[in-house]
Amino acid sequence: MEKPYPVPTPTSQPFWDALREHKLKLQRCNECEALIYYPRANCTQCLSDDFEWEELSGEGTLYTYTVARRPTHPAFADEVPQLIIVVELDEGVRLTSTLVNGGEDDLEIGMRLKPVFQDVPDHDVTMLRYEPA
Repeated sequence: MEKPYPVPTPTSQPFWDALREHKLKLQRCNECEALIYYPRANCTQCLSDDFEWEELSGEGTLYTYTVARRPTHPAFADEVPQLIIVVELDEGVRLTSTLVNGGEDDLEIGMRLKPVFQDVPDHDVTMLRYEPA
């Protein structure tokens, strides 16, 4: 079974384009300066639609995690146990990803993480993963 991959929308296309360049860019509201994740048409704080895309380091800390011992979808059976994490970026935004290049015993709340850009050429997409820093 083939894994599902994201399909960019007009709103999210700059996010996926940046990942393809191995960069992390998020929307910054020009009205209230809030960082927005996931990409949206309006600011979650003030509802403005006036954004710029800002490049971030992508580095952060482990905010929380779960270990999925059963596949979250049949196509992910080869990744069990799947280490699903929430990363708090240094800039304050939290995003969900998976831990790679580390195991369950490596997980510790507050640990430093760095981005890993996983290219999937067959689907013309780059996935944002994380590994211990």
